[in-house]
Amino acid sequence: MNRHSDIIIVGGGLAGLTCAIHLAMYDIEVVLIEKESYPKHKVCGEYISNEVFPYFDFLNIDLTSIQPVDISKFVITTQKGDTIHSELPLGGFGVSRYTLDYHLVKKAKESGVQILQDQVLQVDYDTDGFKVKTAQNLMFTCDYVIGAYGKRSTLDKKLNRNFSFKKSPWLAVKGHYNAKIDTNTVALHSFKGGYCGISRVEKNKVNTCYLVNYDSFKKYKDVDSFQREVMYKNEHLKSFFEDAELLFDKPITISQINFDRKEPVEHHIFMVGDSAGLIHPLCGNGMAMAIQSAQILCELLIKCYSEVVDLSRADLEKLYAQQWNQTFSKRLRTGRLLQRIVLNGNLQQLSYWLASVMPSAVPKIIKQTHGEPLVCS
Repeated sequence: MNRHSDIIIVGGGLAGLTCAIHLAMYDIEVVLIEKESYPKHKVCGEYISNEVFPYFDFLNIDLTSIQPVDISKFVITTQKGDTIHSELPLGGFGVSRYTLDYHLVKKAKESGVQILQDQVLQVDYDTDGFKVKTAQNLMFTCDYVIGAYGKRSTLDKKLNRNFSFKKSPWLAVKGHYNAKIDTNTVALHSFKGGYCGISRVEKNKVNTCYLVNYDSFKKYKDVDSFQREVMYKNEHLKSFFEDAELLFDKPITISQINFDRKEPVEHHIFMVGDSAGLIHPLCGNGMAMAIQSAQILCELLIKCYSEVVDLSRADLEKLYAQQWNQTFSKRLRTGRLLQRIVLNGNLQQLSYWLASVMPSAVPKIIKQTHGEPLVCS
């Protein structure tokens, strides 16, 4: 294992793996450090907008072998069970993180990326480079560090990121099921204190992922009790869970999910994916945003390494932050607004009435949280 690399990526989810594959295409030496082993299930909606396809084609990432599910329709229900139907403007596809991340890992290794299963404990910037220390007591040096470790990490507190010191009320629960649903539809069902996304992924499995305020959840002794007592009040969720067969031993959960504003550059570390900013799951575009943030950063780094542009580190950091904010800030604001509406029963019913009167407005709202097909340079 080389102890010096051009770039070290901390975290091997969608954003980190995409960065690694892209940079390796241009012979930039990359070490990716991920604390978990592959393949692994992750709490995730597992729907990706089709906007990423041109970029995946550019990276020679072929998804046909993992059989993603085409998704073209969207359904949302209120707490009372009223239903809004819409077409998805660009459409998307369903695929589990278990399968997709493992597919990208194999592609990264084929591209020459060094992947290390370890945990990064400390990242220090010194003059014009970094020292990275891991739990296995390894020390690396590199030119740049990319933070791709997801929603929350012990590194966040060491970097004094404001959100990491705040207690977040959000809990997410995910499971795979055998169930009958419309294959080409992603559904979002509201219940008191949260909402649940349901869509099909590869091998005819159905993914469910719901977000709930922990204060609402803790009143009940377990996931099953909460689902029966709270979620079943939405007839669509009651019908689904009563007929579905859980494929996991038990649902998997993640707590302390924070939607506060984050900075795309912290202590000279470039943040990508959820490390840079987390859109509310109801918008269904977090995976595509993670992939696009990787594209934005990699294109800038490649220009620097190939000497297409002459940028100081400060200028590069400023340019990445500007491009990240221009691309995603509006989507994140829209996501926060939509979440407030979805979690408020009265606003839900008003929105349902407006959508029934003006159904053409729904795809326009969806487009506010999605981008155009990615242009690759």
